[in-house]
Order: sequence, then C-alpha cells, then structure tokens
Amino acid sequence: MSFKKGMIYSGFQLTEEVELNEINSIGRLFNHLKSGARLFAIQNGDDNKVFSITFRTPPDDNTGLTHILEHSVLCGSRKFPVKDPFVELAKGSLNTFLNAMTFPDKTMYPVASRNEKDFLNLMDVYLDAVFYPRIYSQPEIFMQEGWHYSLENEKDEIEYKGVVYNEMKGAFLSPESLLFRKARESVFPDTPYKFEAGGDPDYIPSLTYKHFVDYHDKYYHPSNSYIYLYGDFNLNDKLKFLDEKYLRYFDKKKIDSDIKYQEGFDKIKDLKFVYPISPEEDVSDKTYFALNFATTFSTDVETNLALEILEYLLMETQASPLKKALISANLGKDVIGSYNGGILQPIFTIAIKNSNIEKKNEFINLVYKTLNELVQNGIDKELIEASINRKEFNLREGDYQGYPKGLLYGIKSMDTWLYDKEPWLPLQYEKLLVKIKKGLSLNYFEELINKYILNNSHASIITLFPQKGFYEEKLKKLKEKLSEYKKTLSASELSKIIEDTERLKQIQEAQDDKDDVEKIPLLKISDINRNAEKLPIIESYEKDIKILFHPILTNKISYARLLFNTKGVPIELIQYVTLLSGILGKLNTKKYNYTELANLINIYSGGVGFKTEVYIEKGDDEIYHPKFTIEMKFMNDKITTLFELVENIIVETNFNDKQRLKEIIQEIKSRLEMSLYENGHMVAASRLVSYFSPSGKYIEITTGLSFYKFIVDLEKNFNNKSEEIIKNLIFVSKVIFNKSNLIISFTSSEEDYDALVKNLPLLLRNLKNEKVEEHKYEFILEAENEGLILQSGVQYVAKGFNYIKLGFNYSGSIQVLKGIINLDYLWNRVRLQGGAYGCFGVFEKGGNMYFTSYRDPNLSETLDVYNKVYEFIKNFNVNDREMTKYIIGTISKLDYPLSPAMRGQQATANYLRKITYDDIQRERDEILNTNQKKIREYSELLFEVMHKDYICVVGNEEKLNETNKMFKKIINVIG
Repeated sequence: MSFKKGMIYSGFQLTEEVELNEINSIGRLFNHLKSGARLFAIQNGDDNKVFSITFRTPPDDNTGLTHILEHSVLCGSRKFPVKDPFVELAKGSLNTFLNAMTFPDKTMYPVASRNEKDFLNLMDVYLDAVFYPRIYSQPEIFMQEGWHYSLENEKDEIEYKGVVYNEMKGAFLSPESLLFRKARESVFPDTPYKFEAGGDPDYIPSLTYKHFVDYHDKYYHPSNSYIYLYGDFNLNDKLKFLDEKYLRYFDKKKIDSDIKYQEGFDKIKDLKFVYPISPEEDVSDKTYFALNFATTFSTDVETNLALEILEYLLMETQASPLKKALISANLGKDVIGSYNGGILQPIFTIAIKNSNIEKKNEFINLVYKTLNELVQNGIDKELIEASINRKEFNLREGDYQGYPKGLLYGIKSMDTWLYDKEPWLPLQYEKLLVKIKKGLSLNYFEELINKYILNNSHASIITLFPQKGFYEEKLKKLKEKLSEYKKTLSASELSKIIEDTERLKQIQEAQDDKDDVEKIPLLKISDINRNAEKLPIIESYEKDIKILFHPILTNKISYARLLFNTKGVPIELIQYVTLLSGILGKLNTKKYNYTELANLINIYSGGVGFKTEVYIEKGDDEIYHPKFTIEMKFMNDKITTLFELVENIIVETNFNDKQRLKEIIQEIKSRLEMSLYENGHMVAASRLVSYFSPSGKYIEITTGLSFYKFIVDLEKNFNNKSEEIIKNLIFVSKVIFNKSNLIISFTSSEEDYDALVKNLPLLLRNLKNEKVEEHKYEFILEAENEGLILQSGVQYVAKGFNYIKLGFNYSGSIQVLKGIINLDYLWNRVRLQGGAYGCFGVFEKGGNMYFTSYRDPNLSETLDVYNKVYEFIKNFNVNDREMTKYIIGTISKLDYPLSPAMRGQQATANYLRKITYDDIQRERDEILNTNQKKIREYSELLFEVMHKDYICVVGNEEKLNETNKMFKKIINVIG
C-alpha cells in the first residue's frame, strides 16, 4: 500500500518519506502518537529482515547498570515467563541475528530473520522483554547477570560473582581496550561519557537492586525508544502489530535522556594510567601514548565521513604519512588509529604502542610536526584519492562480513537519530562523497587537520604504562576487602548470604514450567525447506590453471582468490608462509615503493589481502590442504591494472630492506598481542587441538601461540637473524608462487568471466611452472596439557579430542547435539551457574571436538562440567516440541544468508574439502531426522573424548598455580 505524509496508520503518523537510492530503498519516519515511540522503516527487496528497538540510556556511574540491564531484560518477561527466552529463541528460531548491545549512550536489541513468521515471533519476544521484564519480581536475575555475594559454606571466603562482572574483568585487562575507554572518559569529564557503560569491575558491586529497577522504569519506555524495521515486509501489518500488542498501552511522557554536550578545554589534559604485566615480563617497550581529540557532532554527517577517511589516510595504510613518521622515528612499534563516530561528539585518536615512557614529548612533538607539514605542503593527492576510493568501494559493496546489512544500516542511522536528526542522513553517502572529493583539488583534508587537531585544545594525552604486581596487589586488596566485610556480618546476615546463594543456584538449576516454555512461539518442521541450497561452481581450465567460477550477481564487483598450495615448503619453514602473508604488499617492489603500491591498490580495488588457510578434508583431520591465498575485490573495469599490481607483488617484491622488514615484524607482533587478549578462548582451543590433530598442529604452528612466539623471537633477535629471515622469505616465496601450485576462485557475473580469461596472462607471465615436490609433515603429537599465563582475572578453559580417532563417525545429528550441549548444558552450568561470560562446544567434520569457556572465573569447576556432559546426554529426555526446537535452531545455522563473496568462498571451501552437494543434503536430512535416541547414543562419544584428558587453559597465574597438578607445564603467553 502507499503511504501519505501526515496520515495516521495504526496509531503511527508518517512524518517523512525519502528515497534512499544508495541502498535501493524507501525510508519512512513515523511517530506513535499515544506512546511517543519513534519508528524508522527501510523497505526494499532484502529477505533478511531486521527489527530493533533502542533506548537512549546515558550511564550515571561506573557500575555497568545499562550493560547489566541489557542482559537482564532478556531473562524472562510477562508473556514469556521462562528463565531465558533469549536462549529458547537461539535454540529454536531461524534467526540470522539475535543479540543485544550496550553502547556508551544507548542500548540496542536487534533481531533478524528471513522467515516472516519467525521474524514476527522474534519481535514479539523482544518487545515483551524490554517493556515487561521479570526483573521486578525476581531479583535473582540481577544477582546472576550483574553481581552478588557468593558463599556456599560459612567457612568459605566470600566472592563476587556475576556474568557481567566477569565479562568486564576480562575486558579491563586488555591494554588497548583500557586505552580507548580512558580516551572517552578523558575528553568528556562532565557528561555521561565519562562513565563506563559496560561497567568497571571495581564499581559493579556498588550497584544496588533498587537503582537497577528504577533505571529501567525511567528509561525503558516507548517515549525513549527508537524502533527500526528493515527489509521486505508488509509495513502496515508491522505497524498494526506494534500498536495493538504493545504501544497503545503506554502514554507519552517526557523523559530526560538527552546527552549533555561537553564544553571544550582551554588546554590539553595530561593523564596517566597503569595496566598489569606479569612479574616475569620486562617493562621496556610496553608503554602506550594516545592523543585524543573531540571533533564535530555525530549529526554533521559530511565531516564525520571525512574524518573517518582522514583517520584511514593518516594511520591505516602503508602509505599513511603519520604512521610512517612515528614508526620511522623509532618511537614505538605500532600505530593505532581510531575514529569513534557513534557518540554525540566523536573522538579522533592517534595512539602508539610498545614505546617507552621517556618518549612521550617526542611522540607529541612529532605528531604535531608531521601534521603541520602536511597542512603546509599539502597531502599527496594520490593518497587522498586512494583513501576516498577505498571508503566509497566499501560503502557501495555493503558487505559486512556475515552481519545482516540491515543491522549495520540500523546502527549507522542511530548516529543522527539518537541526537534528534533524521536517521537516513548517514545512509545518503552519494552527496557526501561529492563534497568530500573536493579534497582531490582543494585543501579539504588539510583544513580538517587544522580545525580538529592542530588548533583543537579539547583533547587529552594519555600515557598508559605497565606495572608489575599491579594485578596481584589489586587481587590481594579485593580479598582483604571481602574478608573484612565478612567479619562485620552477624550470624543471621551470614546465613542470609548463604541462603541467597543457594536460592539462586536452585533457580538456575530448576526446569522451566512446560506450559511457560510453550508460550515461546515456535515454527514447524514444515516451515523449513528440506532441500539444501546449491552453491554455483563451474570447474574449468584456462592457460592450464584450474578455475573455480561462481556465477553470481555481484553488483558489478568481482571477487578473485588465488589459492597457492604451500606443501612445497619444508616443515622447518612453514611459519615463514604466514610471515610472508603479513609482509607482502608492505615492501618495495622492483617497480613501486610500498607507498605507491598501497595507493594504487586502493585506487584500483576494494582491497588486496594475503593470508594462510587450511582446508581439512571431510572425515579425516590428517588430510589437509594448506594454502597461501591472495584475495582481491574490484570493479570489473579495473581488472587489468590490478592484476599487473598483484603480479608485481608476488614476483618482484624486494625483501632486502631490513629496516622496513623490522618495522613490519614489530607491527605483526603488536597485532597478535592485541588478539591474544581478546581471543583467549581460541588460543586455548587452538593449542589444545594441536596436541592430537595433525591439521590442528599445522594451524597452531602457523597462526596460533606458536606463531606468536616465533614472531617474538624474530623481533627480539632481528639484528642477528635478518639475513636468515630475508633468505627464508625469498626461498618460501619462490616455492609458493608457481603455476603448478595455483587454483583460482572467481566470483562474478557470467559476462565478467571473459575479462578474467583475457587478463590471466598478466598474472602468470613471470611465474615459474616447475613441478614442486610436496612435503609430508610429520608432527609429534602429545597431550601437552599446558597452563598459559595471561594477566587476567578470568580463565579460558578448553578440553577435547578427536572422536573419529576413537571410532565414531560424523553425522548431521552431531550438529543438533552441539546445539543441545551449548544452549542447555554449558549455558546453564558454565555461564549461569558458573558466572562465565560464555562457553561453547565445537564438533568438526574431521573429528576434532572441544569445549572452551570465555572470561570464566572458574577452572577445575568448568572442567568438571565438561567431564559430566556425557551424563546429561545419556539422560536426555525432552518432548517432541523441544526436539523440533533444536532441529530448527540447527538448520538456522546452515541457512544463514551469505553475501556473493561468501557464497563463492564457501563453494570453493567445499570443493577443496571434497564436500559434495550430496554430502550437504545428507547432513541436512540427518539433522531433520534426528531424534532423542540418536542424541542419547552420543553419550559414549562424549565420555570417551572427555576421558582422554587433553586440556589447555589460558588464565591467571595464581589460579593456574593453585591447580598446577593438572598441567604438565605452565608458561607465559605474552613475551
């Protein structure tokens, strides 16, 4: 139906309608007259529909109240009075996105689905959750998700427990995370942004239950809400649903949630903070510096987009002049840029890491000197063109790495909508780019530097330096504080804490009422397509090279992937394969210096990437195909120049620039360390799998902790090893870049295939075509059972083995088993009862299987949960409705919508892993035909895997030492 401005539809008055040509959509803005709710609807042909409801939630302290509320409202509601409707939906819906997000000034509850019936179900559960949560009648939700005193026996020590409490304990120990949190706090001392919305663990236990529920009562009202709809749906039906089911029962009211504007500073603030390192670590080269500038308003969409491009231009490419200046001056080993545009006053950050405290003034002076020179002499126009082109390509492509694009558009729209401007302004990028491209002829970007950095005193300089024993002292003080608190308690008060702890445990362990569970809407098996999707793939040969062509409509963008077999590299040099992937494109070639190369790649493509991959054949983790992959995405008319550039990189890179090589290795080390803090669960899991799996060992050596240790050694001993490093890189590159090693995966429209064939000689002209002898890698596999020390208040606990080696086979039913274990057993035992932020199991087709926890306060307790999983599955007994739920939830993972690039990648992966369409359909059939008897049969598999006793834990030194008998060795992760 058509809509007219000013007219009322199911209580919603249409205030604006606009064409959003950039995303082929119509946008409509409504006000719900009775409740005061705002609604922004984007309609188009995308079947991956998105709904979200967002509340403006300025924090008023550091207790993490808004974050704890985000978790808690999804723990049962008026219509759906079960412990965890969120998990029930994860088990049994066809969702393509299901989560909630806490931002510095807003809380968002988004869902997405391709199924219309499912989409409405998701909307219903989420709306009831935010408006009618059980938090008022069940304070145990606050205890579970936020914090509580935990005491099971009178003689035990009192502890703080809570999901968010443990999540933030992990988050606050990453120095990069701490740096950016302090950046926001430092420049907005008089606004809600000075508070940590996620919660500071030192302050979370001061949050009271009363303040918690009062905050919800004030801010979770339709008058403070922003409702968002996206995709292919009947808008009138959705408006009617929102009005009749929810909004008409609220009266509009004035809610003071406006975000206060921060006045500027007379001079730059100078602040110092510390972060913990282990007693064994050296404090040298561990200091961070950050210059942080408050810029414009988020509603100034042109300047915001321009500053995003400026940040990329100055610090993100190999041609970035500020990054080059700082690294060349040996002030640090990595430059980190950031433009945080999702708040009222965005922040531009220039940071350097792995520096030393005495270099602070030199850092500040060089930043200002370099930027002054850029303003006076002008920024290289080719660099400006390259940076604008890269951003424009990404905007037009609209590929958000597996996230629904409608979700990202919704988040982006909040950059203006939350601050009372039209939500579509950030999405209309065409006219913004026209203005920004003035920078190709005028001093557009130079003026931005002048205004927002050089002449801007609304800024801070943060020094973040390491301190040995800092965490240990903090832990000691916390224990003393809790011990002193316990001494002040009367016998009755002590009994009350024990009773509360026990009551919470009983609630967590109790089964939801069957009738209440059945109130959660559920699809039928008949709603599911029984046939698996066929991914397009055409195998052919061109110029004697195997081509895997994926004819897909890609909006005139082509995706080419060059996959080189790396088995010609001897075992002692396989880590150089990964090093090579981190170095190519960042060194000079015979024709271009690395700055020119970076600019040309961005001018002629949407990016060129180099990485290592491993494809494990179905059913056998001992048969695997390691690849060196070069990824390109480009508009079809740029293919000739781009292929010439890539050929120049792989054939004519000059590895002899020792200074540049050292800089790149230092940056690789820096980025790996950042990843170690964020992904401790995967560090533990990767290390664990390397104990028993040949392919897992290869992956761990080339991408895991072993590779990080390899890089640490190269950086530390570079002066002595430089000649050896250069020699090995040259050798490995010559072995890999050979026509006989190459397969090409090409995703594009059918008419673009001819362009690939025509330009293929440009890629191949200087590649050798010799037969390369493949090596058979023989690894020593044993249960290392390591404790890996990371300065953290939480653990990452992994345990597993290969079930095929124990005589079991893969079936699609194993994926249903995984869902049952993840969302019933591990969620309840490790997350809800144990207080970990997360825990999940992985079951691979090659047999590798493991459980791993995330930001977990426990260690031996979690391993005990893993060990008893077989008992849970042995006694698994649910009704048919519950079984249907698990099957639907499993299918939803298989049917996740893929972008054109992802479809091509998946088709190629299936080909290399020898997974046929028949295999995919068989797996789907096995999932759909799974029953309880089949699930119970897996009890033996789980028993056998867990009793192999292969474990790996990343965690706090004290916790690891307390349980040292279970480890063969305990080693430091960092350094």
